Amino acid sequence: MTRFMAPAVLAVAVCGTVAAQPPALPGPELNVLKAMVGTWDTTMKMEGTESKGTCVYKMDVGGLWLASNFEGDLGGMKFSGRGYDSYDPSKKKYVGLWIDSMMPSVMVMEGSYDAAKKTMTMVGSAPGPDGKLEKMQAVSVMPDADTIDFKMYMGDAKQPAFTILYKRKK
Repeated sequence: MTRFMAPAVLAVAVCGTVAAQPPALPGPELNVLKAMVGTWDTTMKMEGTESKGTCVYKMDVGGLWLASNFEGDLGGMKFSGRGYDSYDPSKKKYVGLWIDSMMPSVMVMEGSYDAAKKTMTMVGSAPGPDGKLEKMQAVSVMPDADTIDFKMYMGDAKQPAFTILYKRKK
């Protein structure tokens, strides 16, 4: 019984300590993500094909995370994806995760926003077509409040593996 009680006692002690410290909350950096809240029509281009979809962004988890819900079709098959993005003040970086109906793995990324270029650049890794971990780079250019031009690069490729043009639904 003692070995089961020790984790419970530790959890109570840690929770008490954590509760006494205010969390480090994102500052104005979160405004970049908040600006994306809404419903977007998407046009995805990949390997010479084009498909349409919809993405809904909303602030979630206490307003600290931008949740994305992407629905569309890819090569005639239904495609669904979910993501969460925020700003991590301890890392001083934007962070994100992505899951979708094409792979059972999570893609974790982190990066920065260049306000002068209106560009978010995130890097991470995920399984490539061969199942091996591969470097990923996501670049989102936001030239205005109603457009996001997204490009995903895999490995060291100079050309994107796919692009998605987001247009805010009015």
